[in-house]
Amino acid sequence: MIKIIIAVDFDGVIVTENFPQIGRPHIGVINALIERKKKGDKLILWTCRCGQQLTDAVAFCRNMGLEFDAVNENLQMMIDKYGSDSRKVYADCYIDDRNKDAEWLLFRARTERMTPQLQEPVPRKTARIVRR
Repeated sequence: MIKIIIAVDFDGVIVTENFPQIGRPHIGVINALIERKKKGDKLILWTCRCGQQLTDAVAFCRNMGLEFDAVNENLQMMIDKYGSDSRKVYADCYIDDRNKDAEWLLFRARTERMTPQLQEPVPRKTARIVRR
């Protein structure tokens, strides 16, 4: 059973910002994502990287033990549900380096308090986190 779908950026989230090279790994983020996947969440790598830079990023994550259910595309179940693979990936939460509260979101995800059944309001300071 899927708990939530998490779309996560690579540069500035999984690794430090160093584009086009690969930055240093954020071990805490990587470990939190690996834990979430083990608990049934689906992970989408959602990045502006393409071509060889994208291939390198996926290989880097795989070498760190982090596997994705999709890369820059929707999960097959969402394509089937909506009949297309839109440019915007469907997810319950989006983690991006442009969001100043990504650490807060990952902390919540790690502590298991974020589930699809949770219906609490998003605090004002995290208004840029989009959850469905």
